[in-house]
Amino acid sequence: MTLPTNLSIINNVIACNTFQCSHNIHPEIKLNMFPFLLLILLSLSWRISASAQPAEEFLRCLSLHFHNSSSIAKLVYTFTTPSTPTPLAIVTPFHASHIQATVYCCRKHGLQVRTRSGGHDFEGLSYTTAYKVPFVVIDLVNLRSVQVNVEKATAWVESGATVGELYYEIARKTRTLAFPAGIGHTVGIGGQLSGGGYGVLFRKYGLASDNVIDARLIDAYGRILDKKSMGEDLFWAIRGGGGGSFGIVLAWKVKLVPVPANVTACTVSKTLEQNATKLVHQWQSIARKFPKEIHSSIAIARVNSSEDGKMTIQASYGSVFLGSIDELIPLMEEKFPELGLVKEDCLEMSWAESILYGALSIIGLPLETLLNRTQKSALSQTFFKAKSDFVKQPISESGFEGLWPKFYEDEAKSAVMVLVAYGGKMDEIPETEYPYPHRAGNLYSILYVVNWEEEENKNSEKFMNWMRRVYSYMTPYVSKSPREAYVNYRDLDIGTNKFNHDKGSYTEAKVWGLKYFKNNFDKLVYVKTKVDPQNFFKHEQSIPPLF
Repeated sequence: MTLPTNLSIINNVIACNTFQCSHNIHPEIKLNMFPFLLLILLSLSWRISASAQPAEEFLRCLSLHFHNSSSIAKLVYTFTTPSTPTPLAIVTPFHASHIQATVYCCRKHGLQVRTRSGGHDFEGLSYTTAYKVPFVVIDLVNLRSVQVNVEKATAWVESGATVGELYYEIARKTRTLAFPAGIGHTVGIGGQLSGGGYGVLFRKYGLASDNVIDARLIDAYGRILDKKSMGEDLFWAIRGGGGGSFGIVLAWKVKLVPVPANVTACTVSKTLEQNATKLVHQWQSIARKFPKEIHSSIAIARVNSSEDGKMTIQASYGSVFLGSIDELIPLMEEKFPELGLVKEDCLEMSWAESILYGALSIIGLPLETLLNRTQKSALSQTFFKAKSDFVKQPISESGFEGLWPKFYEDEAKSAVMVLVAYGGKMDEIPETEYPYPHRAGNLYSILYVVNWEEEENKNSEKFMNWMRRVYSYMTPYVSKSPREAYVNYRDLDIGTNKFNHDKGSYTEAKVWGLKYFKNNFDKLVYVKTKVDPQNFFKHEQSIPPLF
C-alpha cells in the first residue's frame, strides 16, 4: 500500500460535499485504517514545515493529557494541505477523556473544534469550514453504543451511533416500540437530535428531540454534565438548538414510543396528465387534518411519461399509518377520495421495515441494512444543494403550474421537492417548549434538493443557481417575517457569522437565527452567553454569545 505524497486522497475525507461522505474516501484511508498507516500519518506530521507548528503543538499537548499517550496513534489523523480548508487533525475518541483532552488542547492553542457524528451536515460544517482558521475535528464514530430498556421504554444512545443503529437495536428486542426520528438511517443521532429530527411518527409523538429525557455533555471547560448538573436552560437548548454551539453531547437518553406490531405503508404516483396539480393542491388543506396516526408526504420530480416518453412532473404520495390496511382504506376514502388509494397500493410491515421502505423504496430488505452507515438513497448523491421552507396557506394551482417548468430545465434532471404534512402532535406543542419553533400554523414543510455528479462539479454553480431561482420563485407562497427554515437542513445562503473577531456578531447571526428558531433565538443566545461566553464552540451558523 502506497501513501500519496501530496495527500490528495486524504482531502476527500473533508472536501466531499455529500450525505454519505465515506463514499468518496479512498478505501485505504477510511476510519478503520491499519495502525501502521496511522503511525505513518503521524510521523509525517512531525516532519512537516514550520507552517504546521499548530499541529505539532496540538499533538504534543494531547500526548501530555491522554491517559495513555501511546493510544494517540490509533485515535488521531493529521493532514498537510494548507491550501484547502482541511483540519489540522481528526480525533476519533474511544472515551470521554479523549474528548476532554482535545477540548483542553484546542483551547490552549487557539484551535477551533468541529464535532462530527454522522457527517451529514448539509453544508459540511461538521468536517470543514469556509474560513481560513485552524481547526480540529472530533469524530465520534467510535462512540456509538446503544442500550435499549424495553421494560422502561427508554434507550441510551451515544452520539456517534446512526439513527439506523438505534432503530436496529430497538427492533431486535421488540416489534411494538419505536423512536420518532427520521427515515435517513445513516444520519448520526447526535446531529439529528441537536436540530430536531422528524420522521413518520412525528405527527403522533413529536420530533426526536422532543423525546430526549437526559443527556451527557462535555462543555467548553471540559466538564461532563448531565441533565441535572447542566441545568434546565442548557438542557432545553441542546434539544433542537442546533449542533456545534453549546458543547459536545456524548450520549442521549431517549423515550421510546408504542407502535403496532404491523404498520401500513402506501405509495401512489400521479403525473400531470393524471391530475397531479389538482391533487397536490387539494392535499395541502387535507393532510394536516388527517388522524395523528397517518404520516403523509409528497415527492415531486421530473420523469419521462410511461405513455409517450415525454418529460412530465410526477407527484408520489407516500404514507405510513399506525394500523392495518383494512383500517386505512376506508379512512382515506372518507378524507381524500380523489387520490383513489386502494389496497394494492399498500403493504403491511413492521415499523422498522417501513423505515427502510420509505428511505430506499425496496421491499423485503433485512433489518441489518439499518446498520449500513454508507447506504445510498435518493437524497444522498455525491454533490447537492438543499433548502427548506414552511407553508402556512395553500398554494394556488396556478402557483404550482408556474413552478413546473423549472423542473424541465437541464439542471433539474436530479431535483426533488418533498412536502411533509404537519398537524397532529405538532399543533399541540407550544413553539417555545423546545428550540424548534415550527409547530402550529404550518400546513407542511418543503425540502428542495438538486443533485449532480462528480464530473459536473466544475459547473456546480449552475445547479446552485437553479436552486436559488426555485427558492426565489417560492417566496410569495411560503412563510414570511421571517421566512422560516429547518436548522437540520442547513443553508448558508440565508446568512453566516463572520470570524474576524472572537466575539462573533449577534446582529449577523440574528438574520439566519430568526429563520431557524424564530423568537427562541434570543433564549438560545442567552444560554450560549451563560455556558460558553468565550465562544469556544463556534462555526458559520453557531449561536453567538452576547458581550
